[in-house]
Amino acid sequence: MSRAYPHPVIAREGWPFLALAVVVAALLTWLGWTVLAVLAWIAALFVLQFFRDPARTIPVDPKAVLAPADGRIVKVEKGRDPYLDRDALKISVFMNVFNVHSNRSPVDGKVVNRWYHAGSFLNAALDKASLENERNALHLRTAAGQDVTCVQIAGLVARRILCYVEPGAELARGQRYGFIRFGSRVDVYLDPSARPRVAVGDKVLATETILAEFA
Repeated sequence: MSRAYPHPVIAREGWPFLALAVVVAALLTWLGWTVLAVLAWIAALFVLQFFRDPARTIPVDPKAVLAPADGRIVKVEKGRDPYLDRDALKISVFMNVFNVHSNRSPVDGKVVNRWYHAGSFLNAALDKASLENERNALHLRTAAGQDVTCVQIAGLVARRILCYVEPGAELARGQRYGFIRFGSRVDVYLDPSARPRVAVGDKVLATETILAEFA
């Protein structure tokens, strides 16, 4: 199933950065400073690719838990969900600066709660980043009563987590709900009975990749 996202292909979060980069590159070109102009245009292209936000095809499987972000799987393990204080299956997606950084809901569900924690800016690929870095967590509950915790985590370079939903909001699978700038990570906590469909090292695409299936 395809769904047109209600936002531009270039994320609006990047418009100020892209505009500044293009203005600087154009000015340097006009001044005839060739070497600096070339470097500035390269920087502008980097900003353009970083803030791309393409539409995605949504799997139809109602039991599927979808990837909330593009990136690489760095953790698939049974552990503890620190937000709901429960045993859980934890799956972590690490985003580098070349991945799409728009965050999308992994399930159809209602936002039950939201937590924000200020913190450090460690390398998001490290395990301790889950508990020490700046982060924003959402508790989602599906119509079938499944609880899903989805946590946006700032990285070494990231300095701002954006989340656009509050408790009471209804999210559809693949719906855009947030953005993290310049390198980060998203942790997903599920009931331990959920069956993982990815392994450490796998590359995933937000919405299109199935992380796990509810039992």
